[in-house]
Amino acid sequence: MFLLNWFDRAPRLLLALASATCLALLAFGLYLQHVVGLEPCPMCIVQRYALLLVAVWAALAALSSRRGAWLLGSGLILVTSAFGAFVAARQSWLQWNPPEIMTCGRDLYGMIEAFPLQRVIPMVFKGSGDCAAVDWTFLGGSIANWSFVTFVLLGAGAVLGLIRQRQAGSRSGF
Repeated sequence: MFLLNWFDRAPRLLLALASATCLALLAFGLYLQHVVGLEPCPMCIVQRYALLLVAVWAALAALSSRRGAWLLGSGLILVTSAFGAFVAARQSWLQWNPPEIMTCGRDLYGMIEAFPLQRVIPMVFKGSGDCAAVDWTFLGGSIANWSFVTFVLLGAGAVLGLIRQRQAGSRSGF
């Protein structure tokens, strides 16, 4: 009940908090890459882009004082979070059911340089030995597992925000 009141009274604050959370997670990913030495696989990079888009949509919506912008931002957050959750779920599945032949394919940028985009996208979702590797865990969950949880929570927050703002709009005659 307390959280629902925040969606009614402070949607901009919650959107800004979602954006800041995404940026903090991106910073942590860069820390793991550049300080700890973990190299991201193609699916990890796609998840980073999805997280960055969620941060941008949330920040832009938070900067606006119009309810329509909050609704649009929440809708974009929902779609982008669903995409990020799909990629994270696919990577988690690959980690739980690794391919029999472990191959370390090209990184995302190498694929984009060597192949047309219509061939790169299926190759990214096919995954590789790199995508199936679990190099870091926290409380028993891999980065892909935690990424999935994060995207689901962001998506659920967007749905809740959409519902509450729609209800507020119907009460005010919007």
